[in-house]
Amino acid sequence: MSDEVTLFHWEPNANSGKPMLALAEKGVPFESRYVDMLNFDQHKPDYLAINPQGTIPAMLHGGRVLTESTAIMEYVDAAFDGPALMPPDPKDRWRVRWWMKFMDQWLAPSFSMIGWSIFVGPAVRRRDPQELEAAIERIPLPERRTAWRKAIYNQFSEAELAESQRRVAIGIGLLEEALSKRAWLACDRYTLADVNGFNLAYALPLSQPHLSNEEKTPHILEWLRRIYERPATRQTWALGRTEMVKRVKILEREPQ
Repeated sequence: MSDEVTLFHWEPNANSGKPMLALAEKGVPFESRYVDMLNFDQHKPDYLAINPQGTIPAMLHGGRVLTESTAIMEYVDAAFDGPALMPPDPKDRWRVRWWMKFMDQWLAPSFSMIGWSIFVGPAVRRRDPQELEAAIERIPLPERRTAWRKAIYNQFSEAELAESQRRVAIGIGLLEEALSKRAWLACDRYTLADVNGFNLAYALPLSQPHLSNEEKTPHILEWLRRIYERPATRQTWALGRTEMVKRVKILEREPQ
């Protein structure tokens, strides 16, 4: 099987950032194919030929097309040499998977709704309305069409945003509690749980300053800083193209 890897991704953020950072941590070279989500590149014929669902990221390896960011991370860890990103102990593996499921099903949708209302919607709302509607109609999955319309036209209700904010607050509390007990999220070593968590939480001090700051969440901030300082993280964030990647600079330590 060919070891050549091609990764179709957007910014090193949320879903795209997870396999990007996992590949970097494993030391796996890959061909980077930037898919401009704000230009709806993921819904154009060339990309739909790779992933008919029109979701990003997607990875090509050995003739296989792999989708779903968390599943890709686990594949990367199992398929390639390099530092193990899953611990050997079954209890620790369970904890890694518990945190990844919590991130994907609880925190990620809430962060996404807040981020779309603040960043994605305004970023594309200035385009021609007919062009926007045509782009939305090309989205293969009906639920994604609905989500894009809500984001672009700022149709999230106050109740929806409040519920997302409530979930984020609970998630931050659970993260701080866990990281007060150990240096890494799932066990005493860096794992896929940390890769997953960093991609969602790296900008917390900017996006949720009232909930995540030096006084309220010192363990989260130290955890984020240690991940940010890893060479693989710097390598990954260098692949970003939008202003979004500059948010990670909030994690720079002040000179002593």
